[in-house]
Amino acid sequence: MADKTFTPTHRMASAARHGLRLREKFGRGGTEVGVGRARQLANRDPVSAEDVKSMKSYFARHAVDKDTKTHEWSSDKDPSAGYIAWLLWGGNAGKDWAERKAKSLED
Repeated sequence: MADKTFTPTHRMASAARHGLRLREKFGRGGTEVGVGRARQLANRDPVSAEDVKSMKSYFARHAVDKDTKTHEWSSDKDPSAGYIAWLLWGGNAGKDWAERKAKSLED
């Protein structure tokens, strides 16, 4: 199973590209790991089983970021750092995808 790879969806790639644009414009959101993940998703490069698990884990840990008190979740005019980071990991499409793929790895 370790050799199995998955192709990111177009929606995930679009979210990642959007996150990279917002990060460039506002100078916040995400780590270098998140930027690397965004580039991988934006290019629709293969995602390993370990990457899927990492993505699932990221989304589980960062769901609390939606309760931001500074800037706005889901805003293109004043996005929170958490929202930008979320997009870097594929956004909601990436979260749903990672959960489905992780479950398929357990079966």
